[in-house]
Amino acid sequence: MTQTLSPGRWRGLQTTSTARHIFNILAFDQRGSYTDMLPPDTDYATAAAIKAEVVQALSYHVSAVLLDPDFGPTASAYMSPACGLLLSIEKSGYSGDSTYRKTEFDPSWTVTKVKQVGAQAAKLMIYYHPHSGALAEELEMIAAQVAQACRQHDLPLYLEPMSYSLDRAVKKESAEFAAARPQVLVDTARRLSALSPDVLKLEFPVDVAFDQDRERWRAACAAVSEAASVPWVLLSAGVDFETFAEQTQIACQEGASGYLAGRAIWKEAVTMTPEARAIFLREVAIPRAEQLNAIADQYARPWTDFYQPQALGKGWYQQSSFLA
Repeated sequence: MTQTLSPGRWRGLQTTSTARHIFNILAFDQRGSYTDMLPPDTDYATAAAIKAEVVQALSYHVSAVLLDPDFGPTASAYMSPACGLLLSIEKSGYSGDSTYRKTEFDPSWTVTKVKQVGAQAAKLMIYYHPHSGALAEELEMIAAQVAQACRQHDLPLYLEPMSYSLDRAVKKESAEFAAARPQVLVDTARRLSALSPDVLKLEFPVDVAFDQDRERWRAACAAVSEAASVPWVLLSAGVDFETFAEQTQIACQEGASGYLAGRAIWKEAVTMTPEARAIFLREVAIPRAEQLNAIADQYARPWTDFYQPQALGKGWYQQSSFLA
């Protein structure tokens, strides 16, 4: 059963997707992890310029770019005019300890400002474990509040839950957590899609460092698609490009609506000289994006399978509120 979207949210998804309603989105909203990749003495202007170079080159080959409020405005000024813009709403990082990760916001950065600077969508990232009890409920309430703020401004919301271990003795990058990961992702997709974000941005549901069985990859992706009542896109989580390309194909074949990838496409570029970076972007990064686009175009599920536009009758604009 399709859901009805208000005009702005419908248009926002159109603007951030392809003509076939597939998401081919570049992510470069990293802040702390991005500056950690650069030499310690790199100043703000240089970091912003590097991000702008990457975004300018790649924005002509993707349907949208996800950026951050710190470096994003500089980069967005050089994007392709045909490319959609998403902006992150949360602060970088989290508060609390590694097993109780709370999302924080900068009170100076709001959904209103996301709209004012011309973005077509907002993105909220939360560190989320569906079995964390009161914290999961708190984060769900926060996500619901952000979704409501986005509806008030008629912006679509991309919701990105990042999984983590609830046990200090068990690292996320461990066989023990890997065994639980498929169910964690399924439960996450079910619980968070019930909050009605417009799109879920999800990790691959199998830790491929511990499981190389492609049939289990496929089954795990299909289970996520069955649990999600909204479209989902695959994030790259820093894996190498070849691995991500294979993950993207399997995820899209099993119901994902595209990709939203960052470091798998551009990570080598940021430490290069401007001359080497230009060559890398032209000869490596752009072909990577085009390869992912071809995969998504062939296999991904259109987001219009989930949504239909709101029907507006004569005089609709005279109503005090017409948003679905």
